[in-house]
Amino acid sequence: MDLTDIADRLRGIEEDLRDRAFDALRAAAEGDEAAAAREKKILQARRAIERAIRALDPDGGWTEDT
Repeated sequence: MDLTDIADRLRGIEEDLRDRAFDALRAAAEGDEAAAAREKKILQARRAIERAIRALDPDGGWTEDT
């Protein structure tokens, strides 16, 4: 069973979460106190997505043929 297509979609979600975490971090640096809490939640979700990607595609999309 090939699950790399799901892992690829999760990579896109992980990238989106990374961008949103940076935005929240920027907002927190500018004094938005709620942004720090948002950034923490986003990072927690991002780490969960990264674990799912590794579970579905342990080689990270790389094979000896590519």
